Amino acid sequence: MEKRKINIERELRCKSANIIWPLLSTPEGLAKWIADEVKRNDDTLTFTWGEVWRHHEIRNATIIEEEKGDHIRYAWENDEPEAYWELRIEKSDITNDYILIITDHALPEDIDSLKDIWESNLEQLHHSTGL
Repeated sequence: MEKRKINIERELRCKSANIIWPLLSTPEGLAKWIADEVKRNDDTLTFTWGEVWRHHEIRNATIIEEEKGDHIRYAWENDEPEAYWELRIEKSDITNDYILIITDHALPEDIDSLKDIWESNLEQLHHSTGL
């Protein structure tokens, strides 16, 4: 079965891409809201959830496209070639704040749980940064 694309948008109460961009593109920024630990080696990022000495999960993602200050696209290791997840920022014409647009892919039966994971990540982003 083929994965389907999902989009999630969240307005960030921030008018500076220089504040938002590192949260989307650096290991330190991603560790504030997506995983417990993120390490980078060239274009490969290693995401760790949980404590290494206890139950944990480790996944690798490769940066497949990046336009600084605009979007960054990742692909999970061993995932379908057309499946990726992307973090994009756009400026709102109405509020002048930035909007974070998340694009991801999931099997139809996993769409709701993937949306829940992203909502939880976005709550963590707000909690750790105020955005």
